[in-house]
Amino acid sequence: MRPFLSILSFILVMTLAFWAYRENYATQTQLKDMAKVQNQIAALRDEIAMQKAEWAYLNRPTRLRDLAAMNFDRLGLMPMAALQLGAASDVAMPVAEPLLISGEVQADGALAPVLVGSEGAQIP
Repeated sequence: MRPFLSILSFILVMTLAFWAYRENYATQTQLKDMAKVQNQIAALRDEIAMQKAEWAYLNRPTRLRDLAAMNFDRLGLMPMAALQLGAASDVAMPVAEPLLISGEVQADGALAPVLVGSEGAQIP
């Protein structure tokens, strides 16, 4: 019985060693892949930062003003003036129709409300 347990424990130890060896290399492979992905993320963030800087450079007000002046004949762009904006009082607002509430007394003594429009017509 003793040699059987020794052989069984030896096989178990070898199996666990093989499993640990495989897991170690699988973990190292995953860490290398993760480092590659993090490097790609860092490169993309740098690229985004560079593109934001280029966008800010291209959208400088002086540059845009000069471009508008150079292409005035073709585009016909004019600077914005206060006269182009309207007043809030110029906007037509819908007028809400007032409702009058009246009531009718029913046969059992309860009051049933009836909505009446401004023209006096009952609203169902």
